[in-house]
Amino acid sequence: MGSMEMEMETSTATVREEEDQKAETDSNENKLRIKNVKNMAKNKKKKSMFHFIPKLGCMRLNDEFPAVAEKPDGDGSFDVEAGCKQKNREPNHLIVMVNGIIGSAQNWRYAAKQFVKAYPSDVVVHCSESNSSMLTFDGVDVMGTRLANEVISVVDRHPNLQKISFVGHSLGGLIARYAIARLYLQDLSRKPGEENGECQGESNRSFAEEKSKDRIAGLEPVNFITFATPHLGSRGHKQVPLFCGLYSVEKVASRGSWLLGRTGKHLFLTDSDGGKPPLLLQMVNDSEDLKFISALLSFKRRVAYANASFDHVVGWSSSSLRRRNELPKRRNLQKHAKYPHIFDEVASKTVKPQEVHLKAKIARGKTMEMEEEMIRGLTRLSWERIDVTFSGSIQRFLAHNTIQVKTYCINSDGADVIQHMIDNFQL
Repeated sequence: MGSMEMEMETSTATVREEEDQKAETDSNENKLRIKNVKNMAKNKKKKSMFHFIPKLGCMRLNDEFPAVAEKPDGDGSFDVEAGCKQKNREPNHLIVMVNGIIGSAQNWRYAAKQFVKAYPSDVVVHCSESNSSMLTFDGVDVMGTRLANEVISVVDRHPNLQKISFVGHSLGGLIARYAIARLYLQDLSRKPGEENGECQGESNRSFAEEKSKDRIAGLEPVNFITFATPHLGSRGHKQVPLFCGLYSVEKVASRGSWLLGRTGKHLFLTDSDGGKPPLLLQMVNDSEDLKFISALLSFKRRVAYANASFDHVVGWSSSSLRRRNELPKRRNLQKHAKYPHIFDEVASKTVKPQEVHLKAKIARGKTMEMEEEMIRGLTRLSWERIDVTFSGSIQRFLAHNTIQVKTYCINSDGADVIQHMIDNFQL
């Protein structure tokens, strides 16, 4: 009897325990149902608040930036635009980005995307590929002509364009300077006499010249920006920091400039095609065929970003368009409050343009005189000089590429430099 009573008590306890567990489970399920109902009601209310906003495939309320679309061309170049444009509004400002030696269109991918994220309805960015890899050894003139032809084709694809800007890194800045001289005064927006069918002969030519005045590829020139560009070439003393300022090494490098093809001769000022002065010297004056200075002058802004230190390829003097004795003392420079790798910018004094005559000393090929002539020619125009330093950064030894964020994973410290360019960009 005692054992039977114990078994009955155990069975009763087990039943009660199962009933308690079932009751607890039912209670939890009820709570979960109530919570789901509340969430559904909350989401429905939130959805109703934004019912008037059209559902766009490339736009979400939580997106920080609009989507960016890349449109590759067959030649390896690509355009970067906003993936979702405003209705009845097309970008009217073309930004042409040019790579440096042995570079490619991919070098500007990060900066191009940041531009479009900042100005999705205003700009289309074209990353040039006409001068990539080994093609960068063909010479500044050949590459500049190729870039000019590429720009013309881009303008043809975008009939709504009205403005144009150039951004060049290293050698790309020199290529862009030559290209704009090729594109200067070319009006691609209309044919002569298109507005007035009665215009004929000389009237047509006058009309075309009037419409194309101060135009680059038929568009209004706005920003001309260079990053670590050897505006004064690579021949001068300490213009290539990698040579450590040793005259003997610089002399050997100058003699071996042919190893970089015609580009090397142009950079080291050893070219003399047809008995003419070196090409970089020619590019500080207007000639009958190419208006180098007039083309630069047509831009509303000219900006030179320069590495003040740790750039082993291009010297601070050359990229900032200063004489070496004009370079500010680094200890006296103040870091920008918003952009940690930028010093406060300095604008050069504007001087009235006048023709620069090549002196007899320059004809004899003396480096100092040639360098002085280039500085005089280019600083007749106003330049915004932006000095950059990556001192203290682990990426400082890659400063030449970091300044443009060539590859984000190893050059990301240059992001604030790119942002500075975008924030100060004139639309």
